[in-house]
Amino acid sequence: MVLVGSARRAGNSVVLDRGAGDDGSTELRLSKFHAPEILFGQNSLQEAAHAAGRLGARRPLVVTDAGLTEAGWVSELLRHLREAGLRPQVWADVTPNPKDHEIEAGYRHYVESGCDVVLGIGGGSVIDAAKGIALLSSNGGRILDYEGIDRIANPIPPLIMLPSTSGTGADVSQFCIVTDTARHTKITIMGRALVPDVSVIDPRLLVTMPDWLNAATGLDALTHGIESFVSLAHGPLTDHHALQAISLVNGNLAHTMIHPEDQAARSAMAQAALVAGLAFTNAILGATHAMSHQVGGMLDLPHGVCNAVLLPHVIRFNGATNAERFVPIAQAMGLEVGGVPAVECVEMVAQEVRALSDELGVPKGLAELGVALDDVPNLAQLTLGDACLTTNPRSASVEEIDALFRAAM
Repeated sequence: MVLVGSARRAGNSVVLDRGAGDDGSTELRLSKFHAPEILFGQNSLQEAAHAAGRLGARRPLVVTDAGLTEAGWVSELLRHLREAGLRPQVWADVTPNPKDHEIEAGYRHYVESGCDVVLGIGGGSVIDAAKGIALLSSNGGRILDYEGIDRIANPIPPLIMLPSTSGTGADVSQFCIVTDTARHTKITIMGRALVPDVSVIDPRLLVTMPDWLNAATGLDALTHGIESFVSLAHGPLTDHHALQAISLVNGNLAHTMIHPEDQAARSAMAQAALVAGLAFTNAILGATHAMSHQVGGMLDLPHGVCNAVLLPHVIRFNGATNAERFVPIAQAMGLEVGGVPAVECVEMVAQEVRALSDELGVPKGLAELGVALDDVPNLAQLTLGDACLTTNPRSASVEEIDALFRAAM
């Protein structure tokens, strides 16, 4: 078959623009699939010590936060590291939506302590901070210097991640999201170097999440699944993971809120976060994330909550020109779509997302989160510069992004 059409790059994936082959096909893609080594299962936390030794660690830096320390997971990890003959150092000054100055402080601690491998144990904020520390340790400068795609010149130290939430996918992704405290926004750093070497996923860690974080991160995983499935860079290697994530979140998230000790449901949500992460790190994302980064950066809000408020509006926007892609999404959600026109499936998906958000207690609009109408023009302008917008299935002008923000108020 002859491939016809020009190629462009979305992250580390090559996307062939729509063309016609001699078999009549109209959408052809050549894509890479990035993934770390993955260790998944109950009591797998101890495997992080073996992984660190294999990667040459002698004095690993454990990046974490106060919540994980209080829950006891950090002490368990440190015990395993010490039993493996390692001399771990700890840096636990990460706050939600990690700030530029926090990452730079962590980098200084890494250098001063003579560390060699980075382990992150926590949610997406901890994992992003760990990535940022590793990036600076071999590239120098300020973390904000690396905003954008593939701007990391030098190899970074080995990364081992242990996620404690079920949604961000940061433990398998090529993304690092950092709050720019001067501009009150979030920046996206993306590159193959940021894909961790090892992800250790122990569903036990999810049990100590507070309910609000369980809801927020689960909705983040749902957003990853939906946005990666309709992304311009999607393909057969990502579609399966995206749909599985959507199905797992829809079938288990609400249950874990009512029965937090149910290990089967927790394991299902850990798997949902994993496959959603594998989908979006390779297919990238879309307008929901591009907009959410601006809201979360401005108000220091939970990322998954911002996504959940914005997602139904972006679904309708994208579905207006690409309705067919939402039919499999509706099916993955368990909705009855037999004989239903694709345009109606778009609305069904949007309503199902909102219904789940209502069940989990998510605010209905941005105004309830603290966004004012006067903020919208600046939020819309900042959104245009976000890397996630490049793979949204429908191009969007600043006026259209502005209208989406206003619809979500």
